[in-house]
Amino acid sequence: MSSSPTRAGPRDLTQGPIAKTLAAFALPVLGANILQSLNGSVNAIWIGNLLGEAALTATSNANLVLFLLLGAVFGVSMAATILIGQAIGARDVDKAKCVVGTGASFFFGISIGLAVAGWFLTPTILGWLGTPGAAMALATDYLRVIFVAVPAMNGFAFAMAALRGAGDSKTPFKFMALAVALDIALNPLLIRGFGPIPAFGIAGSALATLIAQVVSFAALVSLLYARQHPLLPRRHELGHFRPRPALLSAIVVKGLPMGLQMIVISGAALTMMGLVNGFGIETAAAYGVAAQLWTYVQMPALAIGAAVSSMAAQNVGAGLWDRVGRIAGVGVGFNLAMTGTMVVILYLVDRLALGLFLPEGSAAIEIAVHINDLASWSFVLFGITIVLFGVVRATGAVFPPLIILFISLLLVRLPFASHLVDRLGADAIWWSFPLGSGVSAVLALAYYRFGGWRQARFLPEEPATGEAADTGVAAPTMDRDPDYQAPQSR
Repeated sequence: MSSSPTRAGPRDLTQGPIAKTLAAFALPVLGANILQSLNGSVNAIWIGNLLGEAALTATSNANLVLFLLLGAVFGVSMAATILIGQAIGARDVDKAKCVVGTGASFFFGISIGLAVAGWFLTPTILGWLGTPGAAMALATDYLRVIFVAVPAMNGFAFAMAALRGAGDSKTPFKFMALAVALDIALNPLLIRGFGPIPAFGIAGSALATLIAQVVSFAALVSLLYARQHPLLPRRHELGHFRPRPALLSAIVVKGLPMGLQMIVISGAALTMMGLVNGFGIETAAAYGVAAQLWTYVQMPALAIGAAVSSMAAQNVGAGLWDRVGRIAGVGVGFNLAMTGTMVVILYLVDRLALGLFLPEGSAAIEIAVHINDLASWSFVLFGITIVLFGVVRATGAVFPPLIILFISLLLVRLPFASHLVDRLGADAIWWSFPLGSGVSAVLALAYYRFGGWRQARFLPEEPATGEAADTGVAAPTMDRDPDYQAPQSR
C-alpha cells in the first residue's frame, strides 16, 4: 500500500502482527470516546454554572432524546463500517464506494426528515418524557437547535464510520478532537455573548454543537477530497450515490439490531435508576457518581470492540478465518489487561475520585465506595461480551448479540434486583451487575464457540462472474485503487 502522504488510501488490516495492529487501531478510537465524554462533561459544567439548575435539567432531558437518535445511528453506521471493511478485505474498492454512496444518501434523507419533524414535535417529545414545567421552555429551545444539527451530526458520524471500516481510526480521532475543541470553546461565548456576539442562552450551547459539527464535517470531507481518498466517488461516479437496494437493506436490517442493543442497555439503566431512587437521595447520588466513573472504566472495552469489529470485517472479506479467531483472542486479552487495570485503579483511588463530585464528609461517598467494591469488577466480564460481539457481528450475525443482551439485562439483571431488593436491600442492585455481566459473557462465549456466526452474511452470495449480484454495481467488481496493493504473504 502506498505510503504517500498526499494520497490516503484504505489500510490493510489483513496482514501484519495482530496485537500491534489492533492496538494501533484501538487507541485512537479510545481517544475519540474519551473526548466525547469530556465534551459532555465540560458543556454540562458551562450550562450549570452560567444558566443554573433548570437549564441543566433541560439539557439532561433533551439529551435523552439525542441518545436514542445516536443509538439508531450507531447501529446503521456500524453496519456500513462492516460492509466497507468486508469489501476492502476482498480488494473490492468499487463495492466499498457503493456502500459509501448508498449510506451517504440514506443518512442525508433520514437526517433531513428527522430535523424537520423534530423541530415541530419537540414540545410533544419533551412532554412524553415528563420534562419538568420549569425546564420545558429551556429544553424546547435547546432541543430544536439540536434537531437542526442532526444532518451534520449524522453525516460526521457516517464519515468517521466509513474511514474506520477502511482501517483508518487516526483521521476520525483528529477531527473529533477539532469538533470537541470548537464545542467547548464556543459554549460560553454563545451562551453569555461576547463583543458583537449576542447572548443566546441555552440555545447557544446547542448552537455551539451545531457549528462544531458542521465545521468538522466540512473540513473532514474537504480533506478527503483533497487527498483523493479512494472511497469517495468522483464526478464520473456520482451514480454511486444512487441507493442500491441490497446494500440499503443490509445497512438498515443489520444496523437496527445493533442500534437496539444501545436502547436495551439504556432502558435497563433507566429502570435500574428507578430502583436506586427508592433508597433516597444519598444512595441515588452515590450511584450517579459511581456511574460517572464507570463510563471511563468501560471505554477500553468499547474501543477494543469497535477495533476488533473493523479488523475482523476485513479478514472476513479476505476469507482469513484463522486470523479472525486470533483477532478474537487478542481482543479478549487486551480487554482483560486494560479494563482490569482500570478497575484496579478505581479500587485504589475511588475515594479521591468520588471526592471530586461529592462534598467532604458526605455519607454518599461511603455508599459509592461500597457500590464500586461489589459492582465495578463486573465490567471486565462485560468487556469480554463486547469484544466477542465485535467479532461475530463482522460477519452479519447481529441478532444473537441483541438476544444475549436482552436475556442478561432484562431477564436476569433487572428481575434479580427487583425481586431481591426487599431481602437484600440496595445490595441486590449492586450484585445484579456481576450476575448480568457473567451471564452475558457465558452466553457470548457459547455463541462464539458453538454458534453459526461464521455462516452469517451481510449480503447474498455473489455469482462467480464479474457481475455483482444485487448490489446495483453494474460493472465487474474488480476496481482497485492504484495505490492499493494486495498482501504478498500472510
